Amino acid sequence: MNDMETFREAVTAWAAGGPGDLARELAERLPVRAVVLLEGPSDVAAVDALAASRGRDLAAEGVCVLSIGGAMSVGRFTQLLGPPGLGLRLAGLCDEAERRYYARGLERAGAVQQEFFVCAADLEDELIRALGVPRVQELVRAQGDVRALETFLRQPAQLGRAPQQQLRRFLGTKKGRKIHYGRVLVEALEPDRVPAPLDGLLASL
Repeated sequence: MNDMETFREAVTAWAAGGPGDLARELAERLPVRAVVLLEGPSDVAAVDALAASRGRDLAAEGVCVLSIGGAMSVGRFTQLLGPPGLGLRLAGLCDEAERRYYARGLERAGAVQQEFFVCAADLEDELIRALGVPRVQELVRAQGDVRALETFLRQPAQLGRAPQQQLRRFLGTKKGRKIHYGRVLVEALEPDRVPAPLDGLLASL
């Protein structure tokens, strides 16, 4: 485990009610200059993959990419990491439906809201639209998941749904699949097809 991973674990434990001493110490020693607050690990996989594709090592740059375990937790993390706590620069992505939680959390912490970027539905939806349904289906086939997709598409609940909606639902049907495809879909993007929220986030760091 590297130092940034240790810091990430220390912050997560602190947010869960544990002591903050280790997080404070690591923030000063590393030093950490910014924290990217993301709703879940699939978003982390996508951000890390895009950074790697552009030759960037965010941890080495002092940027901690952090899964906060859902939008409802954002207020807690902004209090600990933003101006009331460690005083770090905050950035991140959120889904349109969760925008209000992020806005409220950032406002209460006195943090800048311009560095948070909103996905139309969620990041998977943005990536599927950027790649197109046929390309995503190719990637699913290449990953050995075509039979699982075909079985999923035969479910009555999927009949009548648009192909893009079906693929988005499929990515969330098995534990770990969204995380895996967060990386796979980003790595398949052409440089000029990166969804605006993801591109804007990385550019802001």
